Amino acid sequence: MLGAMKALSFIFLILAGLSMLGALGSIFVGMAGMRGGGIDHARRSNRFMWWRVRLQLAAIVFIVLWYLTSRVT
Repeated sequence: MLGAMKALSFIFLILAGLSMLGALGSIFVGMAGMRGGGIDHARRSNRFMWWRVRLQLAAIVFIVLWYLTSRVT
């Protein structure tokens, strides 16, 4: 049981890191989309910024799950 919790804790840590990297990437892609100008670029940029918000929420959830599973003794 304890080994499975450590493995689950490690998986949550990896998922948190990946979602943080995804949020960082979506920030840069969204900012690059804004420099094009026009309504189409603004819509695309807005879509990437919404993905940033979702990925940040996922990162927070994974960090909380990692914390809870890493504290099991």
